[in-house]
Amino acid sequence: MNAATERPIDRWFTSYSGDHRNDTNQWIHVFAVPAILWSVIALLWCIPSPGTWFQPGFWAALAMFAAWMFYYRASRPLGFGMLAVFVVMAWFTRWLYLAYGTKQLLTLAIAVFVVAWIAQFVGHKIEGRKPSFLTDLTYLLIGPAWVLAKLYRKFGWKY
Repeated sequence: MNAATERPIDRWFTSYSGDHRNDTNQWIHVFAVPAILWSVIALLWCIPSPGTWFQPGFWAALAMFAAWMFYYRASRPLGFGMLAVFVVMAWFTRWLYLAYGTKQLLTLAIAVFVVAWIAQFVGHKIEGRKPSFLTDLTYLLIGPAWVLAKLYRKFGWKY
């Protein structure tokens, strides 16, 4: 693909991949990025919903919808894949919320968030490069799509 026909998502992935060349760092990201994504969803789930019209998870749903719009605009196949990821993570989070309550969900989400970020920074120490999001916060959205795109490529699916 030449620069004139290259999609913005391809440019994002090329740049992101440049900061993630080391195999160990890539493997860390394959596990830590989805863990961070889930922990953010769970943290947002724990924020009380406004009024009586909204259910627990309102803020998480709002954030997932906004992120999904970003992914869908960047690539329809990735958008649908991220929608599936969000649905699974929302169901899992709801199950944990109903089974254990807000306090335990919050505790677990914080623990996963901290451990996954430590893993990310260890991976970047091994890589010898700073995390991409330190140059542009958009990379916080690119990371999950990059991981999903790796899965798509493994199955021979186009994104």
